[in-house]
Amino acid sequence: MVGYLISLGIFTATFALFSLGLNLQWGYTGLINFGHVGFLALGSYTTILLGIAGVPMLFAVLAGVILAMGLGFVMGIATLRLREDYLAIVTIGMAEIVRLVALNEDWLTRGGRGVYGFPLPLAQFEPNLPTKLGMIAIFWGVVVAAAVQWWQWLERQYSRGRSLPPWGLPAYAALLVAGSVGLWLTLEPLSLGRGLAIAPLVITLITLGGAIALLGGQWRGVPIVPIGLNTLAAALVALVVQALTLGLWDFSYRAGLLWLLVLVLAIVVWQLERWIHSPWGRVLKAIREDEEVAKALGKNVFAYKMQSLMLGGAIAAVAGSFYAWQLTFVNPDGFVSLITFQAWTIVVLGGAGNNMGTLLGATLFWAYTALTRFIPLDGGRLEALRMMLIGVLLILLMMWRPQGILGKKEELSLGR
Repeated sequence: MVGYLISLGIFTATFALFSLGLNLQWGYTGLINFGHVGFLALGSYTTILLGIAGVPMLFAVLAGVILAMGLGFVMGIATLRLREDYLAIVTIGMAEIVRLVALNEDWLTRGGRGVYGFPLPLAQFEPNLPTKLGMIAIFWGVVVAAAVQWWQWLERQYSRGRSLPPWGLPAYAALLVAGSVGLWLTLEPLSLGRGLAIAPLVITLITLGGAIALLGGQWRGVPIVPIGLNTLAAALVALVVQALTLGLWDFSYRAGLLWLLVLVLAIVVWQLERWIHSPWGRVLKAIREDEEVAKALGKNVFAYKMQSLMLGGAIAAVAGSFYAWQLTFVNPDGFVSLITFQAWTIVVLGGAGNNMGTLLGATLFWAYTALTRFIPLDGGRLEALRMMLIGVLLILLMMWRPQGILGKKEELSLGR
């Protein structure tokens, strides 16, 4: 159970990181990138191949980032002065070129046989007790800081000038913890007996319902569905937090990988929030809305677009390193266009132009993926059903909230 939740947490955080790059390009700048997986593949292959060659892991990751930025530069030179649809076409082709190079250049990438046996971060690491406690303390420091920032963001989004009483945050946190414990016990029916799994499920529903009612009761007129989905995502994250804490205590490679990934994701989100709320970020939003206005104000639109494309590609390359380290085996079939579609689903689901929305979208998407694994169908029919269901959900979302769960309709200029 702990191992499964940690693996689920790694995939969720990896795709959150990957989708943050796409959100910077499209959500904030308006660049349509249908080949984002090309940056992921370049980051993955560069990291692992240089690792096999004996290059220190940090420098291997940095090399992947530099190559991804170079790929973004080449794509930008060719297309950014043209209409947006040219960029969309070129990105699809560029991603396929990267995949085909990986498939056909056996001397470099081992082709369809794939690459395995490459160095893994923290694989040989055997921490003593003080080190374990230090890692857990650092992890919980990041969790608490993220929870406070998320709470403040919720207040800005939904409080409408009203704030909760002093006991509001502790009460909400307590309800989330109770809900996540209930989820944990619900997912362990074999250890409790299947009949006993109903009781913790009821606890989960009651506590999460109480958390939603707490916010809805204090912030009257708050949209309950977005708050409810935020609360569910927070409970799922709390579930993974419990698993990682236990995983760090009984240290394993994947627990160490998720710990490292959480730190990187926190740094990236922090920096993106700083950049987006700076004058640089405001220019990106202006370009997204109407680049002619930005040009009239004397801004070098081409340079800003290029920076966004390259930075988004760099973030995707870092995600590619963790993607490879999680799978421990990489071949070209792992970088098909479906991966880009999943990133677009995450960004659209959470709300374009919103980093918190991207994190929410990644959590909900991988929760959906994990839950639908248990539908009693064979592999091919199950995959087809999952694709159909996510398509239907996206259609319903576009009808209900075309801006996504946390997106702002007026900011994205929808309905003009």
